[in-house]
Amino acid sequence: MRNVIVTGGSRGLGLATAVRLASGGLRVLAIARTESEELRAARAGLEASHPGALCFRAFDLAEISKLATLVGQLKREFGALYGLVNNAGIGTGGVLALMRDERVDYLTRLNVTSPIILSKYVLRSMMLERRGRIVNVASIVAATGYSGLSAYAATKAALVGFTRSLAREVGPLGITVNAVAPGFIDTEMTSVLTPQERERIVRRSALRRLAEPGDVASAIEFLLSEGAANITGTVITVDAGNSA
Repeated sequence: MRNVIVTGGSRGLGLATAVRLASGGLRVLAIARTESEELRAARAGLEASHPGALCFRAFDLAEISKLATLVGQLKREFGALYGLVNNAGIGTGGVLALMRDERVDYLTRLNVTSPIILSKYVLRSMMLERRGRIVNVASIVAATGYSGLSAYAATKAALVGFTRSLAREVGPLGITVNAVAPGFIDTEMTSVLTPQERERIVRRSALRRLAEPGDVASAIEFLLSEGAANITGTVITVDAGNSA
């Protein structure tokens, strides 16, 4: 069974992705600070049909210096790592001029530094196997911009640049690196939108609706599949046509 790490796998998009991948025959190692009730229920629900397919490890991804130890523990317990979904992140909003420096630093550490360092150590397992898949979760605001999300957009734009360059770096070893760029979807990150803001986003979308976590999970599942073996260094947008 192929092992895939999904960060931020306890809720929202990460949970939807973890469940989708585990249901599809992969062993998912969901990483989050704490195990949510939703993840615990999902694990119990999958146990009968897919025993051992959805696992959980508690870890604070902001602890950069401990990432190497985490990856080493996972490799010893589960074996070679086939995939990594860098989904964990925070969506801190606010006018940049009023944001605390500490908040900007934490946003950058969790959204950029952590996935880069985690990828570094996971890649070492993939390089030995000469195969692997990395999927970074970016955002459409990296390309379109959105008022009040300048620092967040910068972190997601960084992931896109990271994706494209790393794809060239590890492509000769049979490893693909791609990104998905969700639009505004129904998760905790968008719960702060006012009804007026939500309606404005829906009206701007070609399909006149918001994408859902399952839509993004499907794109991630495809990028991890054999059908995507010749797709690398690209960004798949999942936003119901909001940025079309």
